[in-house]
Amino acid sequence: MKNNIRIAYFGTPEFAASQLEAILGAGYEVAVVVTMPDKPAGRGRKIQYSEVKKTALEHNLPLLQPEKLKDPVFLEQLASFQTNLFIVVAFRMLPAVVWQMPELGTFNLHASLLPQYRGAAPINFAIINGETETGLTTFFLNEEIDKGAIIMREKVGIRPDETAGELHDELMLMGNKVIVETIKKIELGDVHALPQEELTEAHSLKPAPKITKEFCNVDWSQDCQMVYNHIRGLSPYPAAHTQLVSEDGDNIDLKIFSSEIELCLPGLPVGSVVTDNKKYLKVVLRDGFISLTNVQQPGKKAMPIDDFLRGTQLNAVWKTSII
Repeated sequence: MKNNIRIAYFGTPEFAASQLEAILGAGYEVAVVVTMPDKPAGRGRKIQYSEVKKTALEHNLPLLQPEKLKDPVFLEQLASFQTNLFIVVAFRMLPAVVWQMPELGTFNLHASLLPQYRGAAPINFAIINGETETGLTTFFLNEEIDKGAIIMREKVGIRPDETAGELHDELMLMGNKVIVETIKKIELGDVHALPQEELTEAHSLKPAPKITKEFCNVDWSQDCQMVYNHIRGLSPYPAAHTQLVSEDGDNIDLKIFSSEIELCLPGLPVGSVVTDNKKYLKVVLRDGFISLTNVQQPGKKAMPIDDFLRGTQLNAVWKTSII
């Protein structure tokens, strides 16, 4: 084990589990893992463990799963492990009584180049807003969400056709290196934390709030590039959504996982649906078409558009719901 570093690790999803593996692989001691309580999920309401809990169990690490982070029993248990560094990745906001506990501080790994894209969905909004680069930031926690002093930042480019899921996986692997390098800096006393206020003016900041169900609805009155970015920025989860409406009053709900842009002057009403009922389904926008290439109806699997059209003949005149 590395000298003088004894870690309490806080995290929940796959992204955080990958970082936990990297920390253990680098030889650091994780004395305790804190993750969300087990919850029932799916149609069978079976109890599901978080990905971080699964990783902790594989490595026989002590686990804490508090309902409330200010619970005196939890605080006493956490303190009993005598850790000196807390690491937080994709977890709840920690109260001061928790993040102030360790001697070496508490740092977080965030999937953006802070101070840009503070919030719950930085990967999604970087793509939705058409950014060409993003990255990872480690920073010390303070009283405000995602506003602590920066330890490290690492940049990565965003491909023009990259989805949120693809970028997530790329940043997850990059995070393995960044999180270990951050621990090394703290271990060596080589941290020169930079206040975020020194990096940019507040009026130029772009937020990354939690994504709502309403936000997933595609606004077909926007231009092609904005709609295309919206679709790939929500793919594969939670996925962009639209509703096809026929002149006969029929409705089809669709999640859209991928699309293509066709720039032109279509000369048709915005929101109209154009299809050959075999290979393509296009939505008319003011500066061209968005061709849907992979979709999903409620209760069915995601499928290429030609498979969807084979099972759903659109013989009437259809249009989209325009938000």
